[in-house]
Amino acid sequence: MKVFFVSLACIFASGLAHASENWPRFRGPNGGGNAESSIPAVWEKSSYRWQLPLKENGHGSPAVWGNRVFLNSSADKGQTRKVLCVDAKTGKVNWTRSYPSKTHKTHRYNSFASSTPALDGKNVYSVWGHSSELKVCAHTHEGKLLWEKDLGGVKGGHGFAVSPIVFEDLLIVPNDQEKGGGAHYGLDCSTGEIRWKVPRGSKRLTYSTPCVFTDPKGKPELIFTNWWLGFTSLEPRTGKQLWELSVFGRPHSERAISSPIVAGDLVLGVCGFTTLDKHLVAIRPASVSEDGKAREIWRLENTMPHIPSPLLSDNRLYLWADNGVITCVRPKTGKQVWKTRVEGVKDTFFGSPVRAGNTIFCVSAFGQVVAIADGDEFKQLGVTDLKQVCRSTPALANGDLYLRTGDQLICIKGE
Repeated sequence: MKVFFVSLACIFASGLAHASENWPRFRGPNGGGNAESSIPAVWEKSSYRWQLPLKENGHGSPAVWGNRVFLNSSADKGQTRKVLCVDAKTGKVNWTRSYPSKTHKTHRYNSFASSTPALDGKNVYSVWGHSSELKVCAHTHEGKLLWEKDLGGVKGGHGFAVSPIVFEDLLIVPNDQEKGGGAHYGLDCSTGEIRWKVPRGSKRLTYSTPCVFTDPKGKPELIFTNWWLGFTSLEPRTGKQLWELSVFGRPHSERAISSPIVAGDLVLGVCGFTTLDKHLVAIRPASVSEDGKAREIWRLENTMPHIPSPLLSDNRLYLWADNGVITCVRPKTGKQVWKTRVEGVKDTFFGSPVRAGNTIFCVSAFGQVVAIADGDEFKQLGVTDLKQVCRSTPALANGDLYLRTGDQLICIKGE
């Protein structure tokens, strides 16, 4: 049964990537980071469909639905927060909406707009927060404001950066805070009404975006990662906790920044501290375990990513560490296929890798776009130096690639 489920899940994931022209959340459908498009490995002037200069800053990634690209941004040192809608084919700004906010302390590598919008077929949802406000707003794709909701303040000196996701008619807003007091929310997409709220005993502000795991019977569960609590599973429609499994180290403070992904009958999550331990843990959810309990299956702790999220492609799992060391392993066992450092790039990686067809892209903090081949042997295909700060993850939709840098939003034409 497990083998069948893994095969079925892989087929479904592949079909989803083929069918999707949308990129509705951070790292696309269910956070997997995959699309069956063909993007040039090295970008020349002729590769650009368009380039849009950005007056405002932010590190949040673009989200795409049909012919619209959506982006969060900020100005005036966070005192103004913005939602932008851009035409996917021309790069023309269709509309912007601005909201007053306030400046606050952030990590030196964070911004006041590090969250990625979440989308469904009608609306775009944006989130930002500071010590006295956690603002959620919903607009139609045409820019009409539907509702606003303030879920209270956010505790944590590194600043807010969490991205929401849509599940059916609910907007899921994670909010693990420093030293407890946070909660996860399920908001009605049409009205903003709180349909459920789950208080959290978190010890650290968390930045990871949840994913959805679906068991063989078709029952979905929301999977969250957090340093103190580990993996948490919630029933999406009610917020009821299904199970929780603490698997990350507690000798010293850590933080979950990288987002979990589904790999067949496993869920993979990362936690760590910048200068100390980092853990990649593969767990089997209770719904697919023989004894009905969530179990750790395997883990890796040598040169693991802290900020970039894992990337699964068929029988290869790519773990792109912040320092540019890539480890390729088998997702079922964690057995290493190859491990190497990217060539010609001495920089930190804050963005996560994405796969466009047979090519994997990841962008360094100073805008060096590294392309490698998706395969059982390491092959670096090229490096494009954008010569701009870039702490974002590319979006893949409409056969094209969309990337937000410190100064602009760009679109690279698919081949």
